[in-house]
Amino acid sequence: MKTALATVTLSGTLREKFEAAAKAGFQGVEIFENDLTQFDGTPKDVRNMAYDLGLEIIALQPFRDMEGMPAEMRKQKVNMLQHKIEVAHELGVNRLLFCSNVQPYSSADRDVCASDLYALADIAKKEGIILGYEALAWGFHIADYYDAWDLVKRVDHANLGIILDTFHMFSRGNSLDVLREEIPLNKIALVQVADAPSLQMDVLQYSRHFRCFPGQGDMPVVEFLQVLKDKGFDDYLSHEIFNDEFRSSSPLEKAVDGMRSLIWLDDQTVSKREEKTTPIKAPQVKDVEFLEFAIEGEAGVALTNTLAQLGFQETHEHRSKSVSLMRQGNINLILNREPKSQAHEHFKKHGVSVCAMAFANDDVKAALSLAQRYCVERFDNQAGPGELNIPALRGIGDSLVYLVPDDTTVRFYDVDFKPIQGVEDTQGAGLTRIDHIGQTVSNTDFLSASFFYKSLFGFDIEASQDLPDIHGLVVSRTALSKDKQVRIPLNMTNARGASAQRFIQKSKGSGVQQIAFACEDIFTAAENIDSEKQLPIPQNYYRDIEARFGLSVEQVNKLQQHNIMYDEDEDGEFFHFYTEEVHGVFFEVVQRAGHYDRYGEANAFVRLAAQARQEEC
Repeated sequence: MKTALATVTLSGTLREKFEAAAKAGFQGVEIFENDLTQFDGTPKDVRNMAYDLGLEIIALQPFRDMEGMPAEMRKQKVNMLQHKIEVAHELGVNRLLFCSNVQPYSSADRDVCASDLYALADIAKKEGIILGYEALAWGFHIADYYDAWDLVKRVDHANLGIILDTFHMFSRGNSLDVLREEIPLNKIALVQVADAPSLQMDVLQYSRHFRCFPGQGDMPVVEFLQVLKDKGFDDYLSHEIFNDEFRSSSPLEKAVDGMRSLIWLDDQTVSKREEKTTPIKAPQVKDVEFLEFAIEGEAGVALTNTLAQLGFQETHEHRSKSVSLMRQGNINLILNREPKSQAHEHFKKHGVSVCAMAFANDDVKAALSLAQRYCVERFDNQAGPGELNIPALRGIGDSLVYLVPDDTTVRFYDVDFKPIQGVEDTQGAGLTRIDHIGQTVSNTDFLSASFFYKSLFGFDIEASQDLPDIHGLVVSRTALSKDKQVRIPLNMTNARGASAQRFIQKSKGSGVQQIAFACEDIFTAAENIDSEKQLPIPQNYYRDIEARFGLSVEQVNKLQQHNIMYDEDEDGEFFHFYTEEVHGVFFEVVQRAGHYDRYGEANAFVRLAAQARQEEC
């Protein structure tokens, strides 16, 4: 498989886009005509720039409304093609891409359209150019790829082939049957792979703003590539992504994301030419082994005080560093005060915050190998003599993800820590494990953050949902390990005043905003924490749930006494309460009854309003 991207995918100048594509490892680029038109140089300069960076220019695109035009316009289209072929020669490219006609005055007669395209293909043949024809999802007469294929068959010219674009195919609900059963490889001019979340909206707006890299959305891109591989396809796979966040992000970061996406897509499929007989799967994450906080000063004291009221106590101290461990149940929270450490650098930039998390993994070596394959940066940890050298990866924002073996016989604290004399592990407030970890990210990192967990750790990504904040909408989607033992809701907003954006402003970047602990008796847990440390929930909320769920007055009063929120569905019940924020980070305690498997999303708008109110006090 060869890899390419269209320059429209990235932000920046044409040179910046080329440099980003080359550094990320792409072999080719499609030049979007706007990028060439605004470039301050000749097409030959562009060709030389690509050559110097080791890139092949694989296509110039797009050319619009070429077929079925009124007679008076047909001559102009021929003239335009001849001029663009001159440009193509100067660029050193032999592929030009056509889009299906979107004009209401264009002809619906496919024989007329075929005649026009045949004439254009004849011109291209004389110049050694291949024309690709693509069905735009909003084409006036041809919007489905199987109709585009019907037209290409009618033309029956060696210099005209079909362009397969997954967005245009799947946004209209096309099946893969025609590709699987009819289209031969020698008639595929180019393959463009894009994904998108499941949305119900105008297809043109959908296309222009919500495309994303394969694996970041909900389209069956893996099945698409498998069909191509079954046919023996081994040519370029190219990204053509229109996305507002991509065009306002670092071109290199998005290029790396795009390369990771294509490698992942390739790994999910097999072909007759490859040695692997099954798709490459990520090793399984079994649990969160620990969370590490960077703490100093008064805010650090406030954090430890809140954790103490939640039943945590410092049980271990590091053998050589200013680091301690707070424990309860199977929850390990590291407090790092070491002045010469990654945690200290994290604190200087972000304040009191979660600087790292550790996943218990069933094959650390395989996970590290996959991280290297997917261009995920390693972090070189400095371990002292006799200390564990736990491998780490650069995670979301400036945080780290440590990888530890899924081995409960020897834990990390048995080696690097020593018990604090006179302190014994207790049940504390009855918290048992980490239920979920909420990470808030910038809008430009939302897709790449979810794909980080999906590609590297094999997490499933749930569909996005909107959480109403009093200052705007927060968009949330959850990354889930296969057994749902690790849950990471990812949140972002485009609203400047919403909670997610306020957190990013406080912490100066993406990070963990919420940590939810599971318990077996939430009322006992709530009794341990002072009321001023709890997030106060308004009385109207309790009147509402009394009416909605038919709760007794006694039940409602008990919930209200401890600011405990409630939800239920056909599978069970959910109880949860929240603490005050410490430098933007807050804790939640949850109790699941029956088989309730959600997060109390119906209560989110009340919680978000209460947090905004508490900040203003």
